[in-house]
Amino acid sequence: MDSTSVAGGPVTQIAWVVTDIEASERFLKTTMGAGDWMRMPDIHFAPDTCRYRDEPADFTAHISLSYCGDTQLELIQPVRGQSIYTEFLERGGPGLHHVCMEPDDFDAALKDAAARGIPVVQQGNMGGEMRFAYLDGTDSGVPYIELAEIGPNMRLFFEQIKKGAQ
Repeated sequence: MDSTSVAGGPVTQIAWVVTDIEASERFLKTTMGAGDWMRMPDIHFAPDTCRYRDEPADFTAHISLSYCGDTQLELIQPVRGQSIYTEFLERGGPGLHHVCMEPDDFDAALKDAAARGIPVVQQGNMGGEMRFAYLDGTDSGVPYIELAEIGPNMRLFFEQIKKGAQ
């Protein structure tokens, strides 16, 4: 990580928050050449593993993943509860929500963001296989930057999705 970048490294994912996940899958397949989608309905983010605006979070979303080349594409359709995703829809409707980067040192990147005064709006831990944190760039005209730390089993899962998308 250099002195000019909190995360460093390339963008590994582009994500949209949507209201109709199936229509969004079709559109991105047609326009971007996305491969087959892996749709995961009703993913629960629980209060013991996720925080939204410094409070325990409890929400559910449909998640769909695909790839365009080496870039992961993610669609998120909120289903229940308050989250960064419902807030985004309420503020301006569906659209590009975040890009994701994978810093070499997740904890150091979070400390660097805090030192720079960049708020973390939502963060969580997916069963010890993925930690994530959304940095708030809305005051600068950027929705969010997601920082992610991907564990080996989640990495294998993503590789299987990538193979299916080719």
